Amino acid sequence: MFIIVFIFTLLISTTAFGNDTGEPLAGLDAYIENGMDDWQIPGLAVAIVKDDEIVYAKGFGNRKLGEAEPVDEHTLFGIASLTKAFTTAAIGILVEEGKLEWNDPVVKYLPDFRLYYPWMTHEITVHDLLIHRSGLGRMIGNRLQFMTGKGPDELTYRLRYLEPMAGFRAEYIYNNMMYMVAGQVIEAVSGQRWDEFVAERIFEPLGMERSNLSIYDLDGEENAAWPHQYIKGEVQVIPRRDFDNAGSAASINSSVYELAQWMRLHLEDPGSYDGTQVIDTTTMRMVHRPQSVIPVTDPSTEFAAYGLGWGVRLYNDRIISRHSGATDGMNSIIVLVHEENLGIVVVTNIFNDFKNALVNHVIDSFLGVPDEKDWHEKYLTEYEEEYKQVQQRREEIHNARVKNTQPSLPVSARSGRYYDSLYGEVTLSVQDDNMYITFWDDDSLVADLEHWHYDTYRAVWRNPAQREKFIWFDMDKTGETAVLNVEFNLRPELLQVGAYPSNYTRTVRFKKEN
Repeated sequence: MFIIVFIFTLLISTTAFGNDTGEPLAGLDAYIENGMDDWQIPGLAVAIVKDDEIVYAKGFGNRKLGEAEPVDEHTLFGIASLTKAFTTAAIGILVEEGKLEWNDPVVKYLPDFRLYYPWMTHEITVHDLLIHRSGLGRMIGNRLQFMTGKGPDELTYRLRYLEPMAGFRAEYIYNNMMYMVAGQVIEAVSGQRWDEFVAERIFEPLGMERSNLSIYDLDGEENAAWPHQYIKGEVQVIPRRDFDNAGSAASINSSVYELAQWMRLHLEDPGSYDGTQVIDTTTMRMVHRPQSVIPVTDPSTEFAAYGLGWGVRLYNDRIISRHSGATDGMNSIIVLVHEENLGIVVVTNIFNDFKNALVNHVIDSFLGVPDEKDWHEKYLTEYEEEYKQVQQRREEIHNARVKNTQPSLPVSARSGRYYDSLYGEVTLSVQDDNMYITFWDDDSLVADLEHWHYDTYRAVWRNPAQREKFIWFDMDKTGETAVLNVEFNLRPELLQVGAYPSNYTRTVRFKKEN
């Protein structure tokens, strides 16, 4: 099968791509290469499925900046939140088998599960976990570095201290932690860990032999991409980071060739793959059905909703399912145009909006849209303007810094352990009169403190991918340090500029213990 697909792809590459025949894929290679240059993308891969056939699968650029190994259609990338659709499919299989129902209470399977309000604990269902309508906000941010060294049981326990930011089932609020809980439900019901279940029940029947569910499965894997970020004006290689404790939200690594098999499962004859019914058609329709309305501010967007692990939108009067993914230095997008039996997946090893331009360009080409919009130019121009605006807001924060101030207490008086019931423990240490902070006793989560002004410091992570955040101290009536405030940037306005400014933050008050 692989040889046939490879020959078919090669034939198309030499006859249609890069010429002016009017075919949907004509000139696509050049379009991608030009976009990668403009966006400074080290490596990218794309696959396109049309009418149950892979009509394009190709890699561009390099797996790691400064090294020669090329990306191809089999290169593994972290697909981040594209993982969520695999989790909902796994839940759907268990529903088909009569082992649970979508509207079963979570506590039926996780009896120790608790939320902030007891009534919510008993009301929240498996379905609620998957449609981002729990009312709970984000914990740390998209990159999921919350208590990395602790397991999902510990994280689930902490959820009882997370106060909702909106009414239960009142509105759409994206939440990775609920998908982590969904992974635990899968384990409780099936007797298999979430990753084992997905590998056996989804990867195996689809022939996704190289896909895996942890960064540790990439150890020794030669054909795997490395993450990058645009930091301080240049593209840099950054470390891979462990997301296993919330794996069912974001931890899958896969290639576009194997993700093409996943797209085939959702198109043409939903749930069927090469004549085998892997998932029931009813389940496949369920996951793509709008469940939560997503507020939109863009006047060009007519409709947006969330299904079960899939976003649902209108595009040129066609209903599409889509989802993007972003973890440290990995950025992906998958789009299904059901009416056209068309699917596109793009994976890259740096944050960028070119992936959005690319999928729109491909869809327009297949739809034969007259006077096709220059999506690349549109997204690039908007990004460059946004970069300038966000950089200006960052400079305003810097300009507001009050110079020549001194902290209230010497650094030695700040050291010790601090604790919050939701966010656990952090440690402030002093070395050579310099303070550094360690989160959750994890050596990979250490930041050095730079005095900003008064009793405020900027914490600069030693892992450059995590950037920086602000912290400040409160004192008690005796003049001793009582509280360490940490402002987590849950959604930076533009990470290429930095972790701040951020339009979505959470300030956590860690109380000093010793």
